Amino acid sequence: MRFDRLLAGSAIALVLTASMSAQAGDGQVAAEHGLYGTLAVEGGRTIAPSTFTAQDEDRATPTTKTAVAMPKPDDDTVAPKPLQNRVPMIEPAAVVITDADVAPETKTEAKASDETAATSQTATSETTAPSGAITERLRLTSIPGARVEANADPNAISSVHVEPATELTPATPAAAPQPSAPAAATTPETTTPTESAPEASTPAAPMPPEITLSPFGEKLRSMMSDRQATAMFSRENLASLSSFYAARNFEPLWTDNGAMTARAKEALAQLKKADDEGLDPADYAVPALAANASIDALADFELKFANAVVDYAHHAAVGRVHWSRVARDIVYTTEPPATADLLTKLSTASDAGAALSSYLPQHKYYTALRKKLAELRGKKDQVEEAPIEIGSGPMLRLGMIDERVPDLRKRLKIEGDAGSNSYDEAVEDAVKTFQKEQGMLADGLLGPGTLRALNGKPNVARSSSHTIDVVLANMERWRWMPHDLGESYVIVNIPEFMLRLYTHGSLLWKTRVVVGKPSKATPLLTETMKFITVNPTWNVPPSIVYGEYLPALQQDPTVLSRMGLRISYGRGGGVRIWQPPGPANALGRIRFNFPNKFLVYQHDTPDKYMFKHTRRAYSHGCMRVQNPDVYAEKLLSIALPDKHYTAAQIRGMYGRGEVNINFPEPIPVHLTYQTAYVDSSGKLVLSADVYGRDARTIARLKSDNQQIAMPAPQQPRRSRARRQVYREPARQGGFNFFGLFR
Repeated sequence: MRFDRLLAGSAIALVLTASMSAQAGDGQVAAEHGLYGTLAVEGGRTIAPSTFTAQDEDRATPTTKTAVAMPKPDDDTVAPKPLQNRVPMIEPAAVVITDADVAPETKTEAKASDETAATSQTATSETTAPSGAITERLRLTSIPGARVEANADPNAISSVHVEPATELTPATPAAAPQPSAPAAATTPETTTPTESAPEASTPAAPMPPEITLSPFGEKLRSMMSDRQATAMFSRENLASLSSFYAARNFEPLWTDNGAMTARAKEALAQLKKADDEGLDPADYAVPALAANASIDALADFELKFANAVVDYAHHAAVGRVHWSRVARDIVYTTEPPATADLLTKLSTASDAGAALSSYLPQHKYYTALRKKLAELRGKKDQVEEAPIEIGSGPMLRLGMIDERVPDLRKRLKIEGDAGSNSYDEAVEDAVKTFQKEQGMLADGLLGPGTLRALNGKPNVARSSSHTIDVVLANMERWRWMPHDLGESYVIVNIPEFMLRLYTHGSLLWKTRVVVGKPSKATPLLTETMKFITVNPTWNVPPSIVYGEYLPALQQDPTVLSRMGLRISYGRGGGVRIWQPPGPANALGRIRFNFPNKFLVYQHDTPDKYMFKHTRRAYSHGCMRVQNPDVYAEKLLSIALPDKHYTAAQIRGMYGRGEVNINFPEPIPVHLTYQTAYVDSSGKLVLSADVYGRDARTIARLKSDNQQIAMPAPQQPRRSRARRQVYREPARQGGFNFFGLFR
């Protein structure tokens, strides 16, 4: 027979003996046998009554032993329990008796017994509990470190406390416990259950005092949850607004005793000047505040005023039109201020209007356009004189006489004798200035390129209102960008085809660049240049691989090898085309790296002739630099001034192996689209809208759709097969690879 079954049979026999003794009323004999006597728990180990001896009792200490006194079965306040309630605990498994295991009439009698026992406890007696709670108490006290409060309700689990487990050490033998004295009164006079004493429980943590809001606060908090507030604020802004006002118990920020505060007047003055920034004041309208306004009107004013300043700060910080609404090749990472942060700043600033204005760009490019905008509005509706077209003819230089010179004087607004035919120094200086503005070689000669530039604008009248719109579009684009351009930075103006390098607020160097053609536009972005590469390998971008080179390869299998390109095929069907370093490499000798999602960069080029053109939009999006060795020297003078790199040293690195020169501190690179800017002489310069960005930006600015301030919905990208099936050409012959601009 299995040993566990033998133990179980012995336990059942022992319980049956106890049951028979209880029914005979021999409670004392049962107690002496330990069946209704004391059960001990030592260090989390339950000592069964049948094995609990004097030696065990001597080993127990007050900190490791929990004694439970049991009422005698002849006490008429305790109903006989079912047999399963009397099964002693056997470690390690605990037997738990739930209410579902007890008959309803038995539970009623047990409850009455519990209530009677609670009223008969004394300070020195052991806790008396009905036998229905023995198992639960033993289960709890069997947990290492657990103890049961002496005066706790036997059924209240909250009365059990668990102490950190400690190692059991021998203790001084304690005296054997004496039988507990009988209670003064254990039987109530009537059979009606008495009212039980309050149950002992662990004290709850003190609750924070309830905040009492003023009538205004109650109204404002209520309005923040209605439809009007959800229509005015985005979900994020409304949550931030609520947290700000909750911190001030929903008390007003913009009014005091029914009148506007000085802070509100300062902010309102800035809102009314929104037109000076190229913004529409109607977007930040605030209702008038009447005298003796009601609480509802004051709360409505508070909410609408907050909405006005939040919208203004948003538009000032990141633009009224989100850049994604204009084109997909524009990416900036600027974020509007959080509503709570904005209101906190305005509530603590000495001048709320100045604090609100601080969210606008503060650099010279933006402030110069703002001044020009004011000048243009002073002569609004005037019609500018149509540009004078200069006739064709031979190249003009200093000292020559030509009948076209008077028209040239008028076109360039040269002071002096307007009718003179002499190409004098005044004319030469004016031509040089014009050439510099156009990014051309300032040689002062009136050649074919300069003549085309002079006659490049349409010979039609242009109204000042159109010029204003162009200025407004350019101010909006400046708001898209980071307002802090950096201590040292590179800025490319795409419509001007020029690159400039600034350090400590001053121009260090500039050069011509070739930018992307309209179908492959150079993107607008801000990134950081981290290193330059001498002798770069050209990994052809996927757009060129699949859009141009693979189709060309099907027409002429030799085209790539004749261009110095190499091709390899991956296991997954991918195709890689690259060009090793060398003098004929499409990237030239140097690449300037500012990693970005569009995979564009600045680089040298073997096609130097393109820099002679006035309009230099030929690439696939990258920027080709006219003098890359000098550009590298100037950049390294900022990034690594102690190395004293020179252009000659850079050229000395030219070879077949790639060489990377890392920057300890990255230099910001801003790719901009300035079709209107103010030059160093204070003159407003208008450039051609190469990519048509002005028209789209102006249209969005004039839209009443409030959603234009939010990012455009994501367009699903069209899938493109990455594997191209190579087919033999249908005919033999050459391919004009010179038509593929790199």
